[in-house]
Amino acid sequence: MSKPRKVAKRPAGEAFRWVPKGEDSAASSPDISLEEFRRSGWEPLPDKGSTSLKDYYFNSYARFGIHEDMLKDKVRTGSYMQAVYNSKHLFRGKVVLDIGAGTGILCLFAAKAGARQVIGIECSDIAGFAKCIAEGNGFGDVITYVQGKVEEVELPVDKVDIIISEWMGYFLIYESMLDSVLFARDKWLREGGHMFPDRARIYMAAIEDAEYKEDKIGFWDHIRGFDFSPVQELVLQEPISDIVNDTALATAPCCVLELDLKKIKCSELDFVAPYSMRLQRKDFIHALVVWFDVSFEAAVPAVVLSTAPGQPATHWKQTVLYLSEPLVAHQGDVISGMLAVRKNKDNPRDLDVKLSYTLNGQVPHACTVQSFRVR
Repeated sequence: MSKPRKVAKRPAGEAFRWVPKGEDSAASSPDISLEEFRRSGWEPLPDKGSTSLKDYYFNSYARFGIHEDMLKDKVRTGSYMQAVYNSKHLFRGKVVLDIGAGTGILCLFAAKAGARQVIGIECSDIAGFAKCIAEGNGFGDVITYVQGKVEEVELPVDKVDIIISEWMGYFLIYESMLDSVLFARDKWLREGGHMFPDRARIYMAAIEDAEYKEDKIGFWDHIRGFDFSPVQELVLQEPISDIVNDTALATAPCCVLELDLKKIKCSELDFVAPYSMRLQRKDFIHALVVWFDVSFEAAVPAVVLSTAPGQPATHWKQTVLYLSEPLVAHQGDVISGMLAVRKNKDNPRDLDVKLSYTLNGQVPHACTVQSFRVR
């Protein structure tokens, strides 16, 4: 169990909107453009000797434990069920494609909602069990599974009416499964078809987190009288996935990325965006926390699956980026900078994250740049 975080009261605030790449922003440094920030001095962090099979990602999803965790996630599974059942008028008599079907729960939702034909693409060997589950629940004639990678398989139909997929990873786009969903969209979704979900957003806020940071990062300073500080630097580069209480947030949330799943291109998933967050109280700032939500706006009423601090916990939790040094902030001060995210060139399922931050206020902090690796 994670060590409890120190929390404080969080005032309400208004979220900022994402600024597309290339546009000017008051949050940007006047000496560097968004593209320059993305490209300059951003070397991938080392793999530290870790190796894996090319298909490890797919093989891992043949383990039942992963599917158990996802199915037990009430927010995740319940949101998809609600979105599909709220949209029976869209599913009735239609052809539905599920990307990364796993044990087939989304296929079962679609079939129960009245879909005429449901096709699940699943690369791992779990596809065989999903077929048995569909047959055992009386949907063997409706649900068909195709085993293989999305980019390599052939479907028994030319076009589909709806694509449904639970593709989200940590930091929203970790694991790059969205690339496969967009490939399927461009190849098989008919004009006017629907994506479930159809919109996604990444948010960020600043938090006070002294006690937890000392426990996770400061721990490596000295151990049993020995200097372990070289490890501390590497640990700082690895974002921590954990539950953050919303009362730890010292700023209003800032939306740094918004995706329209019916229009976004794979090339736009590597992004750079300016951000600006105003302090709601006097506090020390030790980290920035990142989370996401996805929405099913085609459903009536719309359904939002949120992983935000203060919302019911999900298996995604939140992602915490610790700053190398704490900031001394006062109410009304502004933390601003840029956030750049790209797929790692050696392992595209990992993410390279580049963060700059400046504090303008009573105790100013000059621009600092840090790099992280989400893996």
